[in-house]
Amino acid sequence: MERSGKRKKALTVKGGSKMKTWSTTGTICFLILSYTGIVTAWSHSSVQVHRDIDRIQLKYGLSGTPRAAVSQSPLFQQRRRVSGVIRAAGATSSTSTGEPSSDKKANRLAQIKSEGGKLAFSTKYGALNPYAVFYGLTSIFLGIAWYMEMMACKVMYFLTRNKFDPKRRLPIFFSQVWGETLMFLTRAYPKVENRHILKEFYKTGKAAMFVANHNSWQDIPYLGYTIGWRNYKIIAKKELEKVPILSSAIIQGGHVIVDRTNRRSQLMTLKNGMKWLQEGVHLCTFPEGTRSRSGRLQPFKNGAFKMAYKVGAPVIPLSIVGAGDVMPSTWMFPKSASKNIAKVVVHEPIYPEGKTEEEMANEVRQAVISGLPENQRPLD
Repeated sequence: MERSGKRKKALTVKGGSKMKTWSTTGTICFLILSYTGIVTAWSHSSVQVHRDIDRIQLKYGLSGTPRAAVSQSPLFQQRRRVSGVIRAAGATSSTSTGEPSSDKKANRLAQIKSEGGKLAFSTKYGALNPYAVFYGLTSIFLGIAWYMEMMACKVMYFLTRNKFDPKRRLPIFFSQVWGETLMFLTRAYPKVENRHILKEFYKTGKAAMFVANHNSWQDIPYLGYTIGWRNYKIIAKKELEKVPILSSAIIQGGHVIVDRTNRRSQLMTLKNGMKWLQEGVHLCTFPEGTRSRSGRLQPFKNGAFKMAYKVGAPVIPLSIVGAGDVMPSTWMFPKSASKNIAKVVVHEPIYPEGKTEEEMANEVRQAVISGLPENQRPLD
């Protein structure tokens, strides 16, 4: 017992000496780092002073004057005061911009909760709430099967050298299945007004260009649901080729891809779009070119109706209402179901006969505006 007590005492003394050693070492390191920081700051300040002196000597021809004399001159002192004011102003500015940043985050979170409820939250990819999470998981789960179907189509087209299903009807069918199933499970169906116009038009067997306003990602499934189980191609921007799963559907479905930065690509888009219309395949486009962040209808891009005009195909205007309320631009997925919120208004077909391309575009625009509520109409 005595020997065991001595051993414990020795270990305690040894441990205590180690703690003292580590404490002393830490103190020394802290002093060294502090001294290094002070010396670095002083040397930086000294270098900055010498640079200011050199600038004054060079600017006013005082290269022969000693630095000590220049540093005592009123000109140098004034320059140093101005530099100090500028640095202080910069620090104040950075501090002041930091405060609004935190306020902006707080305001952003308050806005998200007012839009999506108390359980809504923000992520770096966009806002979410329980419904948005449910919608996202459902779309991803269904998207796995959708992606596998697109890969099967890719293999089939490769083996048959595109001789099977040359109009790419099969990928459009699979995409429609994915969209309709997703909207059914998440109650995301919009209300469609004047559907009888489409039923009557489909009886003619002609192809048309569908034109709609665009202020939400939901516009695309709403557009597909409105057109129904038909073969159609969407004029899509090249950036969508980077979106997982969706990019496979765009490529395999034969949709018309346009690169806004490439003039040659724009000409190929025109050629491909005209080819589809001539073969009896519908085209869909959002003539604003991109989503409207304000929700109001933006000006139409030049040449948006050139394909239909050159072929002589009619244009069917669609007014999409409330899509931005279902899924605002700052949300990752829709924040609520579409029932009693979103709707699509179908307008009578507009034919190009007897009209210039500009007159046709203006008539289409007015038709789209007529179906929009006041808060989505353009201000001009």
